[in-house]
Amino acid sequence: MEIAVGTQRRAIVEAPTILCFSHLRWNFVHQRPQHILILASKANNIIYFEEPLFEVVPQAFMRSNDVSQSIRVVTPVLPVGTTQQAADAAQRRFLDTIVAATPQEGLTTWYYTPMALRFSDHILCDVCVYDCMDELSAFKDAPPELVQMERRLLERADVVFTGGQSLYEAKRSLHRSIFPFPSSIDFTHFHQARGGGADPVDQEEIPHPRVGYFGVIDERLDADLVAQTAMKMTDIQFVMVGPVVKIDPKGLPRAENLHWLGSRDYADLPRYLRHWDAGWMPFALNAATRYISPTKTPEFLAAGVPLVSTAIVDVVRTYGAEGLVEIVDADDVEAKLRSVLARPRDRLWPQVDAYLLDMSWEKTWSAMAVHIEHARSTRNILPFRRSA
Repeated sequence: MEIAVGTQRRAIVEAPTILCFSHLRWNFVHQRPQHILILASKANNIIYFEEPLFEVVPQAFMRSNDVSQSIRVVTPVLPVGTTQQAADAAQRRFLDTIVAATPQEGLTTWYYTPMALRFSDHILCDVCVYDCMDELSAFKDAPPELVQMERRLLERADVVFTGGQSLYEAKRSLHRSIFPFPSSIDFTHFHQARGGGADPVDQEEIPHPRVGYFGVIDERLDADLVAQTAMKMTDIQFVMVGPVVKIDPKGLPRAENLHWLGSRDYADLPRYLRHWDAGWMPFALNAATRYISPTKTPEFLAAGVPLVSTAIVDVVRTYGAEGLVEIVDADDVEAKLRSVLARPRDRLWPQVDAYLLDMSWEKTWSAMAVHIEHARSTRNILPFRRSA
C-alpha cells in the first residue's frame, strides 16, 4: 500500500495480523491475553474476536472497538433467543468480512477457546496457535462438546502453549510442538504497592490487620474456607476484590469482617495491595483448580505482600518449594496467617526479588514469538485466500 504525503509517496509495509478468538472479554479482568497481545501488537495488528453478546436487537451486527492503533476488539451482537446454529452462521459471516479486509500474508490465528472452531475452521492461515491458559472443560458451565473441540484444535494447531507446568504435563503427549508458559508478572506495576500512597476510599474505613484477595470470584474460590476463617479470626479484616461470575453473589459468605468490594481496574490494584498486611489465595481444591497457575501469585509477591495459599499444585511446586508462599489448609490457615501477619512485611523481599528477576511478560512473548516463527518457517504453508 502507498500513502501520498504532499508531493512525495512512501511505501507502507502492512504489519502481519494476529486474529485471536477468546472466551474472555477484553475489558473484563486484565490477565494473560491482554499482557501477551499488547506486547504482540508492537509488531502485529491484533483482531480480538470475543464471544457474542445477546441483546434485544432486530438483527445481528458486529460491534468494533479500536482500543489502540493496532488492537481492534470485535464483539458479535446477536438477538436474544438466537439458536446455536444461527449464532455460528452469523459469526462465520462476520469473520469472513474481517478476513476479506485482512492482508493476504502473515495471518496468525490464535485460540483461547476451542469452541471458536465452530465458525472459524475454514480459515487458512500461516500459523495456528492454541494458547491453552486453563483446563476449560473443568470449569463450571463448560460446553459438553469442549473436549471434542479441543481435540480438533490440537490437530489443527501448529504450536501449543500452556498456562502452567501442570497443564503442560497433562497435555504434552497430545501435540508435537507444545511448550509451558506459566503466568508471568508486570513487576514494575505491582512493585508500586511497596511505596506510600493514600488508601482507596472504599477501603480506608476498614480496620487493620487486613488480609486481601484479588481476582475473579467464581467456583474456584473455597467459599466455605473463607467463611470459616473469617469466623475464627474475628479480629482480622478480610478484603475481597474482584468480579463475581458464574456463581450467585447472594451465596457468598457474609460477616462483619468480610468485605466484598467488587471489581476494580487493573491500574488501581497496587493502591489496594499496599494497604494489606497479608494476602491469601483461598482456592478450592477441585477439578477447576487442578491445573491453574494463578497470575496473582507473582503479582502479590511483587507488591511485597506476604502470601498464603491453599495447595494449588503449581503454587506448591514453585513458590511454596522456594519458601515464598505459605501453603495452608482448613486446619492450619489461622495459625499460618497469624504467623505471617506477625512477621515484618519486607522479610522475604530480597528472596522474592531474586526469584522474580527473570520473569516478565516481555520475556514470555519473546519466547512465544520464537516458537511461532519456527512453526511458520518449517510448516508447509498453503496460500492464504481471502475467500477461504
